[in-house]
Amino acid sequence: MRFLASARAASEKFHPGLIAALEAIPLTERESADSQVVEIFRAHAGAGLLVPEEFGGHGSGPLDAVRVQRALGALSPSLGVATVMHHFTVAMLFSLAASADRLTSAQSKLLSSVATDGLLLSSAWAEGRTDQNILLPAVVAERDGDGYLVNGEKKPCSLSRSMDLLTASVTVTDDAGRPSLALLLIPADSPGISVEPFWSTPVLAAAQSDLVRLENVRVPQELVISSTPEDQQRLDDLQTSGFTWFELLVTSAYTGVAAQLVGQVLERKRGSVSDRAALSVRLQAAVDLQEGAARAIADGVEGDEAVALVLVARYATQDLLAAAVDAATEMLGGMSFVGSPDVAYLASAVRALAFHPPSRGSLATELVDYFEGGPLHLS
Repeated sequence: MRFLASARAASEKFHPGLIAALEAIPLTERESADSQVVEIFRAHAGAGLLVPEEFGGHGSGPLDAVRVQRALGALSPSLGVATVMHHFTVAMLFSLAASADRLTSAQSKLLSSVATDGLLLSSAWAEGRTDQNILLPAVVAERDGDGYLVNGEKKPCSLSRSMDLLTASVTVTDDAGRPSLALLLIPADSPGISVEPFWSTPVLAAAQSDLVRLENVRVPQELVISSTPEDQQRLDDLQTSGFTWFELLVTSAYTGVAAQLVGQVLERKRGSVSDRAALSVRLQAAVDLQEGAARAIADGVEGDEAVALVLVARYATQDLLAAAVDAATEMLGGMSFVGSPDVAYLASAVRALAFHPPSRGSLATELVDYFEGGPLHLS
């Protein structure tokens, strides 16, 4: 199918053999709680997609990244969604590294190992915290000698059982009591980090989205990327950039899930030609929204305009995918639905896009203000 051909080509370009390795496993096994898809992803250089070439990565741009995530979502919805957390964290971290002149040797070593050693990063941000600012950290840090003690929990936390590093943005105070933002790089095997069951549904179970608890986890100063009060706006901008990557990539992953169902309709020639054409138009429109946003960001669109672009693409895609999946499921027919769990599973997985922050209702006022000419405030 055309809307998956470019995605599969991008995946093969950056991760040769990954598609074949995933397709060799039945979908139910790929998506199970004990699935090995994350390790398969790691083994095929998945961690380095957005890592700059000078750090040993692929240095992919937004368009290729969008296509890779669409391919992963089509093959394994859990993998497509879980790896978004790694990629957006990498994008933010390396943007910071590119402009920071105070990285310690320990930080530089870790960054250099992401692609070369296949390190997977998860994130302790605010996702999953009802009615909280989506860019505020989910953990707190207190000064402890030459480092920090970190406490808190992240639920759900994708890649919880496979992560090598847990990253957390926290507010800290300097010796004068002035607050500033810091980014902590926390090795996953640090004392005080535990993983507890949290994800109860079988849908997206392979994303490893369980609860990660931090109890007095000590992070040495050399693994703290600090800012100064003068840097605050720059780091705020980087967080906004990370949010932009997250929305763009997560939307693409779910589009891949829907594309798998639509592809089955076209392959089996279900429904009338007019029905199949209408179905394909919906799916292609979603793809074009995301790829258009990716191209704009690659061309330098940033800040409020970039955030608005990805939010429009995300919310419009939600509607397009819901309609496409409903139609595709009906066109595939009852025997396809009852004869295999795959159709029901894929249809259910697509719906989870609506559960990622921010909800449409939570940003309604901000979006209206933006479209009327004001700034776009994330909350």
